[in-house]
Amino acid sequence: MENILITGASTGIGYSLAKIFHNKGYRVIGSVRKMKDAEKLKNDFGTNFHALQFDVTDHTAVAASVYRVEQIIEDEGLACLINNAGIAVSGTVIHTSLENYQRQFDVNLFGVIAVTKAYLPLLGAVKNYAGKPGKIMNISSVSGTLAFPFLSPYCASKFALEAFSDSLRRELFMYGIDVIKIAPGPINTPIWKKSEMVSQQEIINSDYGPGFQVFVNQVKKSAKGAMESEALAKKVFDVFMKKKPKTRYTFLNNKFTNYTIPRYLISSRKLDSFIKKMFR
Repeated sequence: MENILITGASTGIGYSLAKIFHNKGYRVIGSVRKMKDAEKLKNDFGTNFHALQFDVTDHTAVAASVYRVEQIIEDEGLACLINNAGIAVSGTVIHTSLENYQRQFDVNLFGVIAVTKAYLPLLGAVKNYAGKPGKIMNISSVSGTLAFPFLSPYCASKFALEAFSDSLRRELFMYGIDVIKIAPGPINTPIWKKSEMVSQQEIINSDYGPGFQVFVNQVKKSAKGAMESEALAKKVFDVFMKKKPKTRYTFLNNKFTNYTIPRYLISSRKLDSFIKKMFR
């Protein structure tokens, strides 16, 4: 039986990924931060699902979890590590503290690095590995290549994750371990409802007030047209099954309008002009 490790499996994309891999016959190991979430997942999935309780920012707990996983999978190794756990910190640069930036990077970047380093041996990054090398799939975002106002902490963390993923993939050639970036657009998940935003009222009362209100309305509008996490999970599973996948996949509704045009078909200055008008 092949083994899949998914971080941030309690809700949203992580939950949907755990569900589809479990339903396809894989043994799924999912990380959660709270015991009640571990119990819920075990009740939902039952056989062939195992919960790990750790926060990706607790590097000691991450390292300690490897022993538990080794007991579960024995000598089978990991077929895939999906680094999904993440948070969204939003706000203007002026009003966002360095501590909030640090928190964003601790989860979205350093958490990924900690988990990846801990589990590389089980993916096959050891000399004369006897099993089949595994894959690493890092959940990035369209915001990993497109940056927008009021989202600098989140966008910066995802840009960094993209670079880390590319460097990692090129270092792992010798072990046969592939690294694939999954970059979704708006997904119907709790991440933005749980967004760690600085005081909205402080921004509203500042020079950014009118533009920030446009941003809030855009977020609400995007949520209404967002892709469902189950639909994204199916696409991720299809990528996992490919023998020769691309290094990066972008998944969102209205991809050409919402991503291809601003990312590839107009200049940065032209995009600046559009954003300036949009956010007043």
